[in-house]
Amino acid sequence: MNQGVNAVPELVSSLDRGLAYGDGLFETIAIREGRPCLWKEHMQRLIKGCQRLQIPEPDLQQLEKQALELSANQDEAVLKLILTRGTGGRGYRVASMPEPWHGFSLHPGPSYPDSYRTEGVRVRVCQTRLGRNPVLAGIKHLNRLEQVLARNEWKDEYQEGLMLDTESHVIEGTMSNLFLITCDGLLTADLSQCGIEGVIRQRILAWAGEQCIACEQRPGISLEDVFAAKALFVCNSIIGVWPVRQLEEMNYSLDNAILHRLLKDDPLLCDA
Repeated sequence: MNQGVNAVPELVSSLDRGLAYGDGLFETIAIREGRPCLWKEHMQRLIKGCQRLQIPEPDLQQLEKQALELSANQDEAVLKLILTRGTGGRGYRVASMPEPWHGFSLHPGPSYPDSYRTEGVRVRVCQTRLGRNPVLAGIKHLNRLEQVLARNEWKDEYQEGLMLDTESHVIEGTMSNLFLITCDGLLTADLSQCGIEGVIRQRILAWAGEQCIACEQRPGISLEDVFAAKALFVCNSIIGVWPVRQLEEMNYSLDNAILHRLLKDDPLLCDA
């Protein structure tokens, strides 16, 4: 387990298929005032991933009990859940009756400056591309080498990097989903071929519907579309919403009505 504030003591086997093949899933959950945020949404995505990978579904009541115990007395922290198919011998073939393994790790809350939310962040375009695979698209599986390589392309001069797929379509950030604000409303990438369906992304799609703001999920967003947008923002369940003030050499205005409304309602997006 990664070192953190605390962790469930079960050890992962060296024969675990999550370690050997990335055969598993994970969720990264914000803790606010002693409770895991958006627990229902995280579990819905976890179950979707289990169904897609044909991993037996975990006992959600047991997971919630453990999560609440670890979250208690934590004002702000990050809880990571890893679920694997369990142990197995050499070779790709899975056991007929797999016994999944899961573990939690608890980490301090991130120390991002408030200016990332109020003044925006600097973003670059990554050279590493996302492979297209509809079987794995959307779910948060353990295979994250593309993101690891992309994040290694810069130090601290940027706060996020945008990733394109092998067809040169803009998909998401290394750790976040991307939204464009256009003259027509909100625009985000269709994730049927690659990318992660973030829980905050899902909340924003629902929020846009409640606010009667048009929001399109489009395949084939180009870099030209991104540079032509009126405003940009990135989001995930830990950072919430970060406006983008600069992408490469392109500057974006933060004086945007939709962006202002979203930032004002942001606490809703982090409801426990």
